[in-house]
Amino acid sequence: MGARSSNTNKPQNNRSDGHLLEYFRNTFVRGGGGTNAPPGFFSPLGLTATGGVISDYADGPTVYRAHIFTSTGPFNVSALATGAGIPNNVDYLVVAGGGGGGSVIGGGGYAGAGGGGAGGFKTNIPGYPAAGSSFPVSTSPGSYAVTIGSGGVGGGPSPGSNGVDSSFGPITSTGGGYGANTSPAPDTNPAQYGNPGGSGGGASGRGAPAPGGSATGYPGPTQQGFPGSPNPSNTGGGAGGGGAGGAGSSFPGPSPAAGGPGGVGYPSVIAGPTNDGIGTPGPNPGRYFAGGGGGGGYISGGGGAGGAGGGANGSGPGGGPNSGTYATGGGGGGAENGAGGSGTTGGNGGSGIVVVRYQIGQLTAAAKATGGAISYYNNKTIHTFTSTGTFTANQSLTVNFLMVGSGGGGGNDNGGGGGGGEVVVGTNYPVPAAPYSIVINGGGSGGKNSSIVGSNGGSVTFNSLTARGGGGGGGNAGNAVSTPAPAIGNGGGGGGVGNTSSFDAPAPTSPTPTVTYYGGYAGGSGTAGPQFNAGGGAGAGGNGNPGTPGPNSGVGGVGYQEPAPDAMLGTPYYWAGGGGGGEFLPDGSNSVKNGGVGGGGGGVGGPTNSTPRGVGGTGGLFSGEDGQPNRAGNGAQSTGGGGGGDGRELYNGGNGGSGIFIIAYPS
Repeated sequence: MGARSSNTNKPQNNRSDGHLLEYFRNTFVRGGGGTNAPPGFFSPLGLTATGGVISDYADGPTVYRAHIFTSTGPFNVSALATGAGIPNNVDYLVVAGGGGGGSVIGGGGYAGAGGGGAGGFKTNIPGYPAAGSSFPVSTSPGSYAVTIGSGGVGGGPSPGSNGVDSSFGPITSTGGGYGANTSPAPDTNPAQYGNPGGSGGGASGRGAPAPGGSATGYPGPTQQGFPGSPNPSNTGGGAGGGGAGGAGSSFPGPSPAAGGPGGVGYPSVIAGPTNDGIGTPGPNPGRYFAGGGGGGGYISGGGGAGGAGGGANGSGPGGGPNSGTYATGGGGGGAENGAGGSGTTGGNGGSGIVVVRYQIGQLTAAAKATGGAISYYNNKTIHTFTSTGTFTANQSLTVNFLMVGSGGGGGNDNGGGGGGGEVVVGTNYPVPAAPYSIVINGGGSGGKNSSIVGSNGGSVTFNSLTARGGGGGGGNAGNAVSTPAPAIGNGGGGGGVGNTSSFDAPAPTSPTPTVTYYGGYAGGSGTAGPQFNAGGGAGAGGNGNPGTPGPNSGVGGVGYQEPAPDAMLGTPYYWAGGGGGGEFLPDGSNSVKNGGVGGGGGGVGGPTNSTPRGVGGTGGLFSGEDGQPNRAGNGAQSTGGGGGGDGRELYNGGNGGSGIFIIAYPS
């Protein structure tokens, strides 16, 4: 199994990057000071400035420099542009901290709490409905204060708080409104109402009716977001908080009632090409900011989905609190109200972000190639594709490339973990001048309802080469009979509980010495009762681990890690880790155990969003009819990670993460 080639590159082991500065450099492409574009490729005739994490990139013939601030500090201009036609203006994105999610206080009236509103969103890039005017800078004063607002605190015994404002010089975005608490009668208690903010917080499911929080400047040319959703009826799920690009929603109704989803955020390309999705990836390049938090569910009703752009999911049965994603301004998730109405806590809002961008030059040489998101690092030009597109070589090139197939979905109904995608690496690979289609198919869906088996991940293709998707996770139909995982992909998804077989699909032999395949590992097998632990999915660097009679389900297989000197993006990331297996206990048992942890290379998933990049989707748990602590985690987008298996038939297995294609050549 594994790599098959005459190429001597081997995967390395056990590297995880949790340092925030390096994380944001890698997330937003290279940076940290100075230009990353190769000398002579363009003339650096724009502003000279410092502050934040610095990233250079090209958008067509225009070369930009972006300063990315995730903490407070100055943006200092020391020299103005010297090139003809290059302006002394900057583009900005200012996103405030998201509002905290609402809580359930005491008995709480048997309803879910509201989701937090997203932080206010301001930009002067044309094309947005409320885009600001041009922003000229100068060396006098030369220093522009940047303040990053923290996320609001989720509600507890008392209401939560709004997010904190973010600012760039005189431009200020307003913190998101906190979601409404669910509190005892009367229904007209204002605590049931969403709070105003940059985007408004969602209403409680208790009020009849309960309004959502208003949004700053809405509606009109100065609006920063959308309102939180009202809740027009009693005894239902909490309403979603508003986002920068849309209002929250509500799904009221009798028990069981689901929470409403948070409003969608806005995508922005201002920070440059991205290779990793914090929150939800946007158009290529770019990502979403300022999504609203989902409302909390009631009893067995699920929590509402967070809005794209870092909005947290509302809590479902036994779950939470779920917090908005760091540096996105996403709203916190609302708390759920389980049987008996016990008090539960809302999630915190995500902190804000400020990005300042300006033109530093114009490409002076004919582009060697076009397509994808283009960035520069270590005297190389890098094209990153996170969705289908065309790479056009305008001359013959010798390239390095990395292809990662999409991850398989996790099994459901007490099922297994999904597999990670296959990795194909090219070194000194010849590319004649021509257009080349890059096809990136999505990750496999997690098993749901009666489907139980997760879907296989989609492939990624380039120039007749294919990185296969990961296998879907197996499942168990609620009894001793298991459904096997499909034997397709880089290797098997994990076996469902009671399934003692594992599955694999060996990696093909490399067609040339310049191409290496990584993958072909087996998914772990599951165990039968009385503890019913599922196996982990295979990764591109190792087998999935079996479930064992004991406290844990199978851990996902490790992903492929790039050798440090030749890492495409500078940091030797893991790619395509397997998802963890789901765990199941018989009905009535309240002994909490653990779903399997995902293998290196997938995405954050699992009970929180704080896990460092480099793990697959975490397996879900089952601990009795009304004690579901965690749902299955998803593999991260653009990493090929497998989805986690779920542990209960009411929920879904995690989705596999989509794949990625990266190609680089000397500039």
